[in-house]
Formats: sequence, C-alpha cells, structure tokens
Amino acid sequence: MVNDRDKTRTIYLMRHGDSRQDDIKRYIGQADLPLNREGLSQAASWRAALTDIHLERIFCSDLSRSLETARIIANGKDVPLQPMHKLREINLGAWDGLSFDDVRTLYPKEYERRGASMVTYRPPGGECFADLAARVIPLFVELVAGSSGNLLIVGHSGVNMVIICHILGMPLENLFRIRQDYGCMNIIECVNTSLSLDRINMEIPGSTSHL
Repeated sequence: MVNDRDKTRTIYLMRHGDSRQDDIKRYIGQADLPLNREGLSQAASWRAALTDIHLERIFCSDLSRSLETARIIANGKDVPLQPMHKLREINLGAWDGLSFDDVRTLYPKEYERRGASMVTYRPPGGECFADLAARVIPLFVELVAGSSGNLLIVGHSGVNMVIICHILGMPLENLFRIRQDYGCMNIIECVNTSLSLDRINMEIPGSTSHL
C-alpha cells in the first residue's frame, strides 16, 4: 500500500500581488504596504485558477501584501491559512522605503559595499540575504516535512528566491539570476523528501509564458 506521503504533491510558491504605491524604484523590505488595484486583480485571478486545486494548507508572510493575497485566494476554500513572521521579506533596516537614488546619495559607501557583497552585506539595522536564507529555509523544510498534501506559500521576492536557490542547489551569489514578478507563481513538485522545480515565475492566469 502506498502511503499518502509517498504520492507526488505540489507546492505552489507565489509572490504577493503588486503593491507599488508609485513609479519610483524603491527598496521595499518589511515596510507594510497594501496591495494596489493590480495586485488585487492578480490575487483574484489566481483564486479563480486554483478553484479546483485541493490545498491542505496556505502559509503566508504576516505583512499585509502577502496576507491580503493569501486571503483572497483562500476565499471560498475550506483550507487553514496561517500567517508567519519568518516568511517576511528581507529586513532592509534604514533603507526600507527609500528610493534607490536616495540610498546612493545618503549611503554612498554602504551602497557600493552591498553591490560588491550582496549575500553578506547588511544595510544599517537590516539583514543580508544569508540572514534571510537562515530564517526562511529551515521553516520551508519544516512546512514541507510536516504536511502531506498540496501547499500554497505566499511569500516575497527575496523569500522565494532563497527557497528556489535551495531547491536548485544554487549558491546565493546567483540569487538575482532568478526573476520573481509581482503575482507570479512557482510550481514545486514533491515526492517523499525530493523537491524539483517544475515552473518558475509563471505569470497571472491567461498567460502561458514562464522563465
């Protein structure tokens, strides 16, 4: 007899919907931004696309843009939804919410240091990507090991990128080779403890393109 845990199951790893409040390129970490109109539409589109998918659990960051995305998708589904602090985006400290231009002007040396050592450099009061991975990866492993069915995890760009690096066995130095657009979906197939990445950066329903 095949145990349920031996069956192929799917982990849907999503980036929250669009939350940009203006057209300025900013450092956004744990600033608690809501979804904008496009982000609400993206979440609603995924809710429709996942209507017939049975989910055992939904996990999300406790930041508004992730939690709101997860709640919209969960609407109408009888599935537990659990916000988790450890799924928050990278903490950018004093840089959070500042434009790229402002950071280059206010923190010129620090800006150069981060560019030269993205994995290990911490903005003032913030985290580096190695810190983010140390926070997120053990939790991701725990969530997968503690479940037997399909999961939806609504994370953030940085959170998803470190998870994908982990699955691919790819060094964090290659982190920014991974693209995570607003509202994108990544499909992870799970057999026993073996994880494989099937789709990455899938666009909102209605598009067949992915990277």
